[in-house]
Amino acid sequence: MPKLTRDFYERDTLLVARDLLGKYLVHRVDGVPLCGRITETEAYIGRMDKACHAYGYKRTPRTQTLFSPPGTAYLYLIYGMYHCLNFVTEPEGEPCAVLLRAVEAAEGAEFMAQNRFGCGLSALTPYQRKNFLNGPGKVCRAFSLTRAQNGLDLTGDTLFLWDAGETPEQIHVGKRIGIDYAEEAADFPWRFYL
Repeated sequence: MPKLTRDFYERDTLLVARDLLGKYLVHRVDGVPLCGRITETEAYIGRMDKACHAYGYKRTPRTQTLFSPPGTAYLYLIYGMYHCLNFVTEPEGEPCAVLLRAVEAAEGAEFMAQNRFGCGLSALTPYQRKNFLNGPGKVCRAFSLTRAQNGLDLTGDTLFLWDAGETPEQIHVGKRIGIDYAEEAADFPWRFYL
């Protein structure tokens, strides 16, 4: 199945956010391929989006990765405990990215369950199964993603996305989550989910 190329990411962020739905995230950890189907994303566009870390082209050590070439992984820590994975989009120098909010496990689910809960899939409670990979911090923990992967090239062989040729039947659109501080940007319909 074809790996997503830099051209895929070097497009309008809102299009990329939609088009990522149904694609697969792959992270190779110690020879174990962890794989999940993307089910929810959010778009962030620095030039005009007050919810973006690089709003108004603000460059800091934390946001520097957002100015990288499209197809770069932007990983950061929130609340001092949760990692979030973003995919840098648009031409280099434009601080835009798509936040990965949720996936469905496709391969390596036992490893993911150990990372999230310290037990195998069969020991998960119904609540744990329902909330297994339905948040950006949960996905990063399950996939062993930390700031150590910040800046990785998503066209490489360690962390990448591939296209299984699936076309989602219906895509839902809504406001992004947890950005009430972002004034008018809090109401942008830039969350996409299956």
